[in-house]
Amino acid sequence: MTSWRLAASTLGAPDEDLPTIVEILRRHGAAAVELRAADGAQVHVGLDAAERSGVRQLFADAGIEILAVASRVQVAAAGDDDGVVSALLAHLELAADLGAGYVRVFPGAPTGNARRDELPMLIEDVDEVDSRAVRRLAAVAGRATELGVRPVIETHDSHPRGTDVLRVLDRLDVERPGHPVGAIWDVLHPWRVGEPLEVTAAALLKHLRGGRGFVQIKDVVEPADITPVLQGSGTVPVPHMLELLAHGGYRGPVSLEWERMWYPHVEPLDPALGAAAAVLAAAGTE
Repeated sequence: MTSWRLAASTLGAPDEDLPTIVEILRRHGAAAVELRAADGAQVHVGLDAAERSGVRQLFADAGIEILAVASRVQVAAAGDDDGVVSALLAHLELAADLGAGYVRVFPGAPTGNARRDELPMLIEDVDEVDSRAVRRLAAVAGRATELGVRPVIETHDSHPRGTDVLRVLDRLDVERPGHPVGAIWDVLHPWRVGEPLEVTAAALLKHLRGGRGFVQIKDVVEPADITPVLQGSGTVPVPHMLELLAHGGYRGPVSLEWERMWYPHVEPLDPALGAAAAVLAAAGTE
């Protein structure tokens, strides 16, 4: 039996201040938080030293770990390297100041149009895209190691499958052994494009175990419609994911990424987190 540590992203409470979010997290026994970092968000790279210290102290006083800074940096995006590297370094410094162990990054390579349940087609050659991501991540690896913060690539957008993210991580392993980069397994995106959970787990577990990365959960009604629904009321096979994680030796947090920022009509974070807590509690008793 595995007892899962619940976490949640502030993406689920875009209109709430941080003290209110703390109370929601505590009400449902959440042990950790992902802090969305963007212009206009509660946390961003423009915070000064005193503001960063205040955020860190707020969560420390509540006994809640700041798990990650959820940046919107796209490591495989088109364009020059300098801007991406600078943005990533700024988010790594922010995470270190807040006491967070991770900075979430997206792949973000250009793709053609595709349905939600279709694998997006890269506009550029896959080797060029992956090389760009590897080059940028390698450029910050030394500083990330000094700071004790891991950049973690999420299964998302141009690289939705575990096998897509693994291509980048395998290249990094070869080109920069000992790098600090890990992964985030967002359960929705590999599943919605048809990658079996067993394949995702096989690809990513070594980049999740031992504090190298973490997992995110969410639920939807069907792969072609990614409007969030309360955990356990849709069709995303999270209980099976948790079985695979437990058998594969993952003991890290399970974070609810409730996307109310992008779907303001859905339920607030409070009931969403309660539903997620119930799913994790049920999984932990099996």
